[in-house]
Amino acid sequence: MWSNLPFDLLSNIFFFLSPDSFACANATCRNWHQACASTLKNPVLLQKQLHPPWFVALPLRNNSLSCYAHNPTNTNNNWYQLSLDFLPHPTRLLAHLEGLLLVRPSISTVLQLGLCNPFTRQYKLLPMLNIKRTNPAVGVISLSLPAAFGTESFPCFKVYVAGGMSEASRGGATYEPTLEMYDPQLNAWRIVGTMPMEFAVRLTVWTPKESVYCDGVLYWMTSARAYSLMGYDIERNTWRELSVPMADKLEFAVLVLCHGRLTLVGGTCALGGCIWELGEGESWVMVEKVPSELGRRFIGEKGSWDRIKCVGSDGGIYLYRDLWAGMVVWREVDNTTWEWVWIEGCESIRGKQVRNLQIKGVLVHPNLVPSSIF
Repeated sequence: MWSNLPFDLLSNIFFFLSPDSFACANATCRNWHQACASTLKNPVLLQKQLHPPWFVALPLRNNSLSCYAHNPTNTNNNWYQLSLDFLPHPTRLLAHLEGLLLVRPSISTVLQLGLCNPFTRQYKLLPMLNIKRTNPAVGVISLSLPAAFGTESFPCFKVYVAGGMSEASRGGATYEPTLEMYDPQLNAWRIVGTMPMEFAVRLTVWTPKESVYCDGVLYWMTSARAYSLMGYDIERNTWRELSVPMADKLEFAVLVLCHGRLTLVGGTCALGGCIWELGEGESWVMVEKVPSELGRRFIGEKGSWDRIKCVGSDGGIYLYRDLWAGMVVWREVDNTTWEWVWIEGCESIRGKQVRNLQIKGVLVHPNLVPSSIF
C-alpha cells in the first residue's frame, strides 16, 4: 500500500512523524528518502510545531564528546546518546538558537563562541569578540519562530555578550562595562552599548549565564547577596533591575520564558518548588507549585533545592539535577490543561549503563536539515 501512495501524500504523512521516526523513514528506501527530502523543503509545513521539544544535555565538566537527548514522545526508548566527535575540541553548552546549540570551547578562559547541530553533525566557530573577555554573561535572541525540523533559510538570531573581565590598559585585569552583539548575517561582532560598572561586576561574578528575552528586554538572573534580575532594553539601550520574590530565601532561582511571559522557578525546603509569572506593575504572581510527593521524590526527604537546575519553553518546564536523577516536568497537555509528570533519568541506553554526569540542559526541536549558516 505504501509503495502505491502518491508522492506528495507520502511527503505530507511523513511531516507528522516525530524527529526520530522521521529519521528512520528517511533511511528506509530511496523513494521514502526523496519524500522526506520534499517534506523538509516545504516552508509552509515546517512552520508548524507538532511535537514537543527534546531535552538535550551536555556534561558540565567532562571531556567526553557526547551529548544526551530525551525524546518526550517515545515511551520505550526515549534516551539517546549523540556523538560529538565531529567537534575539534570539548565544549560547554550555553544556550540554544533555532534548533542549534550555542557552545563555547572549554580549552581557553577567553570567551569564544560556536554553533553546533548535534543532529546534522555541523559546527562553526564564531569570530573572536572585539574585546577579549573572561566569564561574561551571554544572551541570545531568536528573531523568527523555529521550524519543527529546521529550514534551509538563514537562521535569524542575535547573540549578546555583556561584562566580563578584560585586560586593563596598565596591565592586570578590569571589569569590562561594555556590551557586544553578534550578527550572523555579517558574521561579525560590534560593540552596541555600555553599562554601569556595578552591573558589569554582577554580570561577571554573580550571573549563571542563562538569559531570557521578553518584550524587548534581555534578562539575566544574579545572585549577589539575594537574587535579582538585570535587564537590558535593546531598543532604548538602557539597563534596569527587577526584584525577585523571596529573593533572600530561595535556594535556587532560574528564569525561563513560558508562553511569552517572564517566569521564575525557585524553591526552598519549607515552601517546596514554585513557579511565578511577572504580571502587571512588575509584580510576581505564584501560578503553580511542585506537588509535595514529586518534590520529595526529587530532592529526598532531607534534601535541599540548592543544586537544582531548570530549563523551560512554551510547552513545559523541566527541573533536573544530573544525568541519572529523574526530572520533574510541568508540561502542557492542551491549550487549557497542564500536568506534573516524572521522567526517569538516563542511567542506561539500550541496556548499556552510562556514567553519571553533572549536566546542563536545553529544550530543542531537533533540526534535521543542514543549515546554511555552517
